[in-house]
Amino acid sequence: MGFKFRFHPGLQAAKRLLEEKSIRHPISVHAHWGECLPDWHAWEDYRCGYGARTDLGGGVILTLSHPFDCRRWRLGEVVTVAAEIGSLGDLDLEVEDTAEVTLTFEKDPLASIHLDYNQRPASHWLEIIGVKVTIRWDNTDGAVCWWSTEKTDWQTIPAPEDFERNTRFLNEMRHFLAVIAGKEEPICSLEDGIRALEIALAAKQVAAENGRSWIRSEG
Repeated sequence: MGFKFRFHPGLQAAKRLLEEKSIRHPISVHAHWGECLPDWHAWEDYRCGYGARTDLGGGVILTLSHPFDCRRWRLGEVVTVAAEIGSLGDLDLEVEDTAEVTLTFEKDPLASIHLDYNQRPASHWLEIIGVKVTIRWDNTDGAVCWWSTEKTDWQTIPAPEDFERNTRFLNEMRHFLAVIAGKEEPICSLEDGIRALEIALAAKQVAAENGRSWIRSEG
């Protein structure tokens, strides 16, 4: 499966931190991914691309589904999904350009995920709050920062000096060739891809069903 953020060294470092015995279980997770759709391929009409078209699986829920896979990769199986979506910007899209999704997991943490096609400059980050630790990752520099009650100051795991955006794709292709040669097991399996799609489709369904409670204002 082509979930390239599993090959990001910063996110891999965050996963290792969560797996250390000295770090207790996470309580809440916040993920934010805002990136203006017209800036993706500035040389073409963004409304013709897959991210903007219903028939090609567009909309932020499906197109930006990486956080669903990444949260499950670190936190385990998702139990419930809640979502609100809308086309709120001025991009003239037939798909949703904004989504707020909430996930709960078998092992207690609560996750909120924000996705949008509108934000400038782009912003893509992750924060994990635990009993004794806070972990932060930012896609801008790829570094992971973490604070714990044992250290009492911020620690930083920088991205490798030669890391760039294309490094993720190259690492993924090397891994694919190693899997084909029987030298490695898939980091992201077909089942992982199916589960991420189930989460995304569940978010779209619950948003479409408009299951919400209205609070009546006075006056």
